Amino acid sequence: MGKLTTHVLDTALGCPGEAIKIEVYRIEEGLRQRLKVVKTNDDGRCDAPILAGEELVTGEYELVFYAGEYLVRQGVKTDEPLFLNVIPLRFGVNDASQHYHVPLLLSPYGYSTYRGS
Repeated sequence: MGKLTTHVLDTALGCPGEAIKIEVYRIEEGLRQRLKVVKTNDDGRCDAPILAGEELVTGEYELVFYAGEYLVRQGVKTDEPLFLNVIPLRFGVNDASQHYHVPLLLSPYGYSTYRGS
């Protein structure tokens, strides 16, 4: 059974990204269809797979991480626009029977992602 999971790691503080809102979209014919909204737990992960089984189909997806809210809670200065606020990660699923783990490694001035296991 295929599934989609994520986690957020704060690489500046060396800890999980707790209580980060994530919007989940499927991209169809160039249009974003919002599937759900989830939030990370105290370990920086979601309590259940974001999508699993029949929910995950071949196609293009986008996870939108509301990192700015988290960064402000961590003490990042707010006297000017945040360098990173909303972070969209768009990726493809070509085999919906597999596990797609799409983590976000976050700091106030940079981020990265990869396909994990």
